[in-house]
Amino acid sequence: MHDRRRFLEGVLGLGAASWAAGLLGSEGAASAQPAPQGAAKAPPAAAPAKKLGFALVGLGSLSEHQIAPALAKTKFCKLSGLVSGHPDKAKAWAQQYGVPESSIYDYQSFDRIKDNPDIDIVYVVLPNSMHAEFTIRAAKAGKHVLCEKPMAVSVKECDAMIAACKAAQRQLAIGYRLHFEPYNLELVRMARQKTFGELKVIETSAGFHIDDPKQWRLNKALSGGGSLMDIGIYALQAARYISGEEPVSVSAQMSITDPVKFKPGVDESVLFTLKFPSGVVANCASSYASFLNRFRGNSERGWFELQPALNYNGIKGRMRGEKGPKDFEMPEIDQFAAEMDDFASCILAGKPTSVPGEEGRRDVRIMMAIYESAASGKTIKL
Repeated sequence: MHDRRRFLEGVLGLGAASWAAGLLGSEGAASAQPAPQGAAKAPPAAAPAKKLGFALVGLGSLSEHQIAPALAKTKFCKLSGLVSGHPDKAKAWAQQYGVPESSIYDYQSFDRIKDNPDIDIVYVVLPNSMHAEFTIRAAKAGKHVLCEKPMAVSVKECDAMIAACKAAQRQLAIGYRLHFEPYNLELVRMARQKTFGELKVIETSAGFHIDDPKQWRLNKALSGGGSLMDIGIYALQAARYISGEEPVSVSAQMSITDPVKFKPGVDESVLFTLKFPSGVVANCASSYASFLNRFRGNSERGWFELQPALNYNGIKGRMRGEKGPKDFEMPEIDQFAAEMDDFASCILAGKPTSVPGEEGRRDVRIMMAIYESAASGKTIKL
């Protein structure tokens, strides 16, 4: 598995310090890069004396099929706690993964996690509107927090989460797995090194066809929105890290073709355009009605793209320059294992996480502006 810092240093020929200095900054700085912003250097090959214990909060499909299996592949992590509203499921998980029943909690007893020294990190894998509550409760219990994206359903909630973790002197990371994915990192490299000249136009799209009308993603009280908050955030992230800039304005349109399934406040499809300080424009799409899965950078003398771009595996790269189109290949990794190992290694080394709460806040702030633009029909300055 390629460590993100070593991978970038190798392909870019840049020191991590100089890379981070150019990308890490304040609200207006270019900080969406899938790059080692403050990340620790790769730990020694030997396993650390202590692996950090993770507690999974929410045992749904993502935890079951991706996160729990990925934990078994990590170098610096172990599954040490389970939080679920379904006791039978939690007990079955405990037996499967060797978690003691004393480390099983429900949502009411969750705060007792503070008394469990085997749990160092809480991974919040709940519906979006529950992220803030359990991040804050975890921080108050003295635990570091890895929270799934989107970070929260409002900027105010993001601020409260960041403040709670700072007050507890605990780290908060957001689950941006593509920041660790080699194909996406290669797009960043080609953009920064101007492989085909100056970057001009970015195209990013993310979507899938949602079927079950009763699932939580279509309940605004739980999701905080619709396709944009769930899958469209990948298109937004890609536009930011490919450009290497923060957008200065956004304009958006929203479409609903099935008003029975998509109630007010839950978007079916959103098209949005981001303008960046350099003049680069990103045309982005998010949808619960269509299968969209493509990131592309268009430069002066060619283009480079991923399609599919955001799968857990099987991502494909292609580019075209003066000699015509050709595919490119990168290492395939377990994105969740890399994400968790990076966070654990940062904590073990006493270094700040490379995907902090401030990064999650930036996306939420922009998504709120996208919704505002779609509702008002106006371009929103950021």
